[in-house]
Amino acid sequence: MRRTAFLVTVTALVLGALLPSNVPCAQAAPATFVHPGVTVSGAQLDFVRDKVDSGAQPWNGAFEQLLASKYAGLSRTPRPRAVVECGSYSNPNNGCTDEREDAIAAYTDALAWYVTRDERYAKKAIELMDAWSAVLEDHTNSNAPLQAGWAGSSWPRAAEIIKYTYTGTWSGSGRFATMLRDVYLPEVINGSNSNGNWELSMTEAAIGISVFLEDRTSYDKAMARFRARTAAYVYLASDGELPKTVPSQNLNTRDKIVAYWQGQDTFVTGLTQETCRDLAHTGYGISAISHVAETSRIQGQDLYGTDVGERLRQALGLQAKYQLGAAVPGELCGGSLNLGLGPVTEVGYNALHNRLGIAMTNTRTLTLQNRPAGSNNLFVAWETLTHGDNPA
Repeated sequence: MRRTAFLVTVTALVLGALLPSNVPCAQAAPATFVHPGVTVSGAQLDFVRDKVDSGAQPWNGAFEQLLASKYAGLSRTPRPRAVVECGSYSNPNNGCTDEREDAIAAYTDALAWYVTRDERYAKKAIELMDAWSAVLEDHTNSNAPLQAGWAGSSWPRAAEIIKYTYTGTWSGSGRFATMLRDVYLPEVINGSNSNGNWELSMTEAAIGISVFLEDRTSYDKAMARFRARTAAYVYLASDGELPKTVPSQNLNTRDKIVAYWQGQDTFVTGLTQETCRDLAHTGYGISAISHVAETSRIQGQDLYGTDVGERLRQALGLQAKYQLGAAVPGELCGGSLNLGLGPVTEVGYNALHNRLGIAMTNTRTLTLQNRPAGSNNLFVAWETLTHGDNPA
């Protein structure tokens, strides 16, 4: 009993050290995990299937887009390898694209199975998951943590749907769980001091894996890190003169913070740490925030009404405004932005606009303009289908 109490105390201290002062330290994992429960719930899947079955839009068009994609091909051959080596910007690319795309394909097939009840899709998803779990041992080179974060975000979504809805058998589910636990989780659970999209994607993977494994300790650790990083990734005026920081980065002077924020020295609500880098990487961070918030909601802790939801709302609004073509003021990123936000608005827009009733004019315009949202070929896929105007 004394050892258990000691471990609980240490865990609480660790979580407290990770969180900024305005984030309460509390266990986030549910007493009982909800399945399927990574980014998309059973109720959401039922809503999607009903809409597709009735031919309603935008869901039917989004599903047709999914079925026409390379990810839904039933002739797809998995391309696993023991070691996936990914350097900066995936150079070298030894299995990086194969791994990410096989993971997205497994999720795509799982969705196709759920909507159609065509067993061929479930069996293809299983084939892909089994192929990788039989072989994969490690990720190496400089992009290993990010690669594990991207692929590790997609795999649990697929696995949750197959394990908890497929009426056939998946004898390899235990081996797949072992792969997630032994290969992916150690790579992502301790986060990153690189640009914020890295840690956000890595914590997304860690949380999804924790749900599938029903690992409450890892879930709590990853969620605490996520809360701290989200607060340090999206600026709100209420943060003060400077953005919040992650303690481990030692960004203890204004000059260090400005350099980390891509040289931006004027901070406005909704600005992210990577806005002045480009909107593509910013979109990765925003997407991961929305995915974690959605998983957390499904698991019983709704973050949309906290600072996480407000930061997500403001980040979506600011980035959408400029993605839509608004003139960039000179004090923001020198008056020029590299656009390319990507298909990342549906989850946050649905939660904040449809569920909470927030107007979000720019985000709404961009979301409707981009429908049906496809995949970014990294870790985002089919979110008009799964979350477009989905009340569940």
